Amino acid sequence: LEKGFRFNRFSLFFGAIIYWVIGDFFTRPPRLLSKKDIKKTDAILNTDFSIGGFEYSDAYLFDGDARFVFSFIRSAIENKCIAVNYMESLGSNITEQNLWHTKVKNHINGEIFDVKSNLIINACGPFVDRQNNISNIFTKHKHVFSKGIHLIVPKITKNKRVLTFFADDGRLFFAIPVENRTMIGTTDTQEKIPDTDITKEDRKFVLGNINKRLNLKKPLLEKDIISEKCGVRPLVMKLDENNKKYEDWTKLSRKHEIDVDFNIKHISIFGGKLTDCLNIGEEICSLVQQMEILLPKPKKKWFGEPNDEIKKNFFDQTNLISLDKYTSESVSEKLSERLWRLYGVKAISIIEKIIENPKIAEPLIDGAEYLKCELNETCQNEMVINLEDFLKRRSKIALVVPLRELKKSEALKEACKLLFEEKAEEKWDEYFAI
Repeated sequence: LEKGFRFNRFSLFFGAIIYWVIGDFFTRPPRLLSKKDIKKTDAILNTDFSIGGFEYSDAYLFDGDARFVFSFIRSAIENKCIAVNYMESLGSNITEQNLWHTKVKNHINGEIFDVKSNLIINACGPFVDRQNNISNIFTKHKHVFSKGIHLIVPKITKNKRVLTFFADDGRLFFAIPVENRTMIGTTDTQEKIPDTDITKEDRKFVLGNINKRLNLKKPLLEKDIISEKCGVRPLVMKLDENNKKYEDWTKLSRKHEIDVDFNIKHISIFGGKLTDCLNIGEEICSLVQQMEILLPKPKKKWFGEPNDEIKKNFFDQTNLISLDKYTSESVSEKLSERLWRLYGVKAISIIEKIIENPKIAEPLIDGAEYLKCELNETCQNEMVINLEDFLKRRSKIALVVPLRELKKSEALKEACKLLFEEKAEEKWDEYFAI
């Protein structure tokens, strides 16, 4: 916290205590830090204008948001869900028999076909309004968009903590460890549409804020950026009586709202955060049941890791064969823990292959914590359509390895051949033509 900030550190520390209590004391208790304490924690922190701070513990998406979402998709498929990739809804209409018809376009081969359903759940995130517009659905909520960006740069500290500041515009600003790199951001810029890009002003803002708050040997410059992430936050606004005016967008929270039309069986989900997805899912299931649509197994636990007994058996096996001796020095996590977190029961077959050939426990590409042994699993079960899917969504390779190094990587070329076989050259050219 810096001098002149609108809140003092004791008020914010008290908020962290409440947060800890609400979390049922699951994490370590928060610690109030003086300016001297902060400097001891990490000398890289610039405390010239500091009035102190605090430390608290929270959940952490170890593998990133894209991998987190895909884990749900994969679990759903394993429980007989039909999930498709690269399909676009061109709009839905309802017949007199209350049956929905949705035109769907396959973006791989251009085919357009019709999907019939008893209800529609519009869970398109920031594209909810666009989808409702083409389907002539009117709702009492709409979205406005706040753009946020993150830049991935060389590792700025060996400290494994997430460093948190308040940026010049008063919003939270983070430096987050990502494998052997650091991710910094974010911004908060209003956008009119959900499609957006990173600008020079965005980069300048993020780099300026991090350079100001850290004692770096050399300030971070644009040339130091390894990769970038950009997206919009869908913020919910309720239309007024005339359906014209909105609330002040800067006062909006990340809460979610659900608009339901029971007559035509249509649900739209507005706003919300990824971390609240399970609660929202439970609300949706309840609404579907109110529409007298039966859920096949409403009480079945289909997501998350396998039960404790299976987990114990897995780690007992890995201890017996000393699996973690195959952990590479360049990988920050034990191999047994990494494979279990990512693949659950399927990790057992991966272990067997490692025992036969220990070299597949090595990183696929230098500088990225993606192992050779994961490639077969990705090929068979992870719906990889393009090289970008593999590099950015199923793994973090493209986030932590510069594009120029990826293009020269013989290991990646071999992986591309395994992923796409006769289409490997086409997929390679398609990605590196970016």
